[in-house]
Amino acid sequence: MTTDRGDDPHVRQTLGAYVLDALDARESGQVARHLQRCEVCAAAYVEVVDAVSLLALVDVDDLLE
Repeated sequence: MTTDRGDDPHVRQTLGAYVLDALDARESGQVARHLQRCEVCAAAYVEVVDAVSLLALVDVDDLLE
């Protein structure tokens, strides 16, 4: 999976895929290294992890109503 982030050095656009383990090994490593040194993206990562955790609690049948 390749994402064109343009001139943005941050990884916010790939955090969802990173949390869901949908990136290839190279991209996953890039995101992990970036998160170690970027407080802005690390904070966004926590938000994405929280959102994914909450989504896991949603019952699909509730969405269909």
